[in-house]
Amino acid sequence: MLVRTPSAERYVRGFAAAAVAMAALVLAANAGPVQPTGSAPADPRTAHTPGASVTEAEAQRP
Repeated sequence: MLVRTPSAERYVRGFAAAAVAMAALVLAANAGPVQPTGSAPADPRTAHTPGASVTEAEAQRP
């Protein structure tokens, strides 16, 4: 036989599930690409420009 769950317990479970979902969303929103920790390249022309293709980078070289 099924036992009816009290309303307060259902509200607490719902609130807990919402809190866990919000925490997951905040963590996912703050996750980003890993920042490089090394030094910058000696020649700035060899640095990768995000969003630029190889052909665009080759066309910009002197």
